[in-house]
Amino acid sequence: MEVKVPVCADAHADLAEDMTAMTAQNLPIEAANSMEAAQLPHRSHDPATNQKRIDPFQFGSRYLGKEDDVFEFNAWDHVEPDDAYKEYAEMQFAKQREAPVSEFDKSRFNSDPAKWWNLFYKNNTASFFKDRKWLQQECGTLRRVLQADAGPVTILEVGAGAGNTAFPILANNHNPSLKIHACDFSKTAVEVMRESDAYDTKCMQADVWDVAGVELPPDVRENTVDLVMMIFVFSALSPDQWGQAVRNIHRILKPGGEVFFRDYGRNDLAQVRFKKGRYMEPNFYVRGDGTRVYYFEKDELAQIWSGPFADEKSESDESSDVPTATGEEGGFDITNLAMDHRLLVNRGQKIKMYRAWLQGRFVKRLTGGSGGGSG
Repeated sequence: MEVKVPVCADAHADLAEDMTAMTAQNLPIEAANSMEAAQLPHRSHDPATNQKRIDPFQFGSRYLGKEDDVFEFNAWDHVEPDDAYKEYAEMQFAKQREAPVSEFDKSRFNSDPAKWWNLFYKNNTASFFKDRKWLQQECGTLRRVLQADAGPVTILEVGAGAGNTAFPILANNHNPSLKIHACDFSKTAVEVMRESDAYDTKCMQADVWDVAGVELPPDVRENTVDLVMMIFVFSALSPDQWGQAVRNIHRILKPGGEVFFRDYGRNDLAQVRFKKGRYMEPNFYVRGDGTRVYYFEKDELAQIWSGPFADEKSESDESSDVPTATGEEGGFDITNLAMDHRLLVNRGQKIKMYRAWLQGRFVKRLTGGSGGGSG
């Protein structure tokens, strides 16, 4: 069996973001899962019915039917990997497990992850910034809080990087009472944001912060944040850091506040194409530049964000080795969580590329505190 896999597919989030905009007319997820492809307007191939998504959590609807030429378009939505790809992926995973990262290198990459992200931003400052224009299309709460009459709103971006989220938010903001805290693990990334011409200290504050640490972000108090943006950042944490990270997010959000989440899904092309010496533990890898990445399942994420804190598990949960996050005193409701499957094609080389991302919205329960969220 021969499966063509492009060697140029980048494992970092910029590729994922670039491809996010390649969508057709939108339908609610529930409708998208139930409608027959023949009923969808994309059959006309009219540009007027192949628009970018405009509503939150309404993924694209360019379905691939049996009568379609897969290489007619650059991207198709809601396409599950075919059997050949699944077989190839399992073969790749077996090879990865046979040649894992050495214990020495595992310690090296896990002991000081900030070092590798500092090097990443030092080497990629000029090329890594991507304007996340799709943010307001996907996050309805963000659209609302940027309106002129939204009132005082505090947004925290975790893993802000070069300002991929914060700066587009500022550019589209009409709310004079908006405050953005843009935090990143990397000192270099924070310096890049602070040196940007778009950095406005009247409504934005960039700081170094470890979401899995014990301290809250500078100048951020408990129960004061309306919206947390976590885009391709949770995957950079090791599994033993998830519980503390979610606990910190829970502390800073107002009751009713929410998390907008997007990250890598299991069996994504970027995971499948890892070579020997990159596998650290199941679904957790180190890239060639030393940065780490995890690939999630939908049910796994739901358990992490809606279950009890890792150190508050009941006896019935002891068999689970998935670190979870929140307990009876509050926690998160999973209001949206879906796998975004996308088939990208190289029409010239006749190559199919299966991408997978998870997108969700998690709302802090209205218990154990006072105040209200923004949406």
